[in-house]
Amino acid sequence: MTRYCGAGVTVFCLMSLSAVMVWTAAPARVDAHCQVPCGIYDDAARIARLREDTATIAKAMKNINALAGAHDAQGMNQFTRWVTTKEAHASHIIERVANYFLAQRIKPVASGADGRAAYLEKLANHHAVIAAAMKAKQHADPKYADALMHAIDGIAGYYTK
Repeated sequence: MTRYCGAGVTVFCLMSLSAVMVWTAAPARVDAHCQVPCGIYDDAARIARLREDTATIAKAMKNINALAGAHDAQGMNQFTRWVTTKEAHASHIIERVANYFLAQRIKPVASGADGRAAYLEKLANHHAVIAAAMKAKQHADPKYADALMHAIDGIAGYYTK
């Protein structure tokens, strides 16, 4: 939509311009598997990625603790970067478990139907991974990374042989 001013200057609608700016500046995220029923799954690779993210979280926790007393600019900068890295990897785990495993790989089983108990166990185990990743975001104690890895081991058997 355009409007012509008295001097013949074209003024663009700010809402349209803002929408274009937001659309072109928005980062593209493609790390989760699509939700199109393509049937292409690499569960073992996703479990490996969860473990890799957890190893990164553990390393970040180690470095956060080592840098905790730093008062110089470089130490504070590195401390901040490790916290950001830890939180990003924990968020990746939460997103991957929710958007890939829970949304696509675990099929619902109706109450009273055969397999309902196994279904509920899978849900609980996947929730344990999400909760452990959340705790890893909140804390810098390496025991939370260990708990996260243990939770991932609890779901790995569903997807790896």
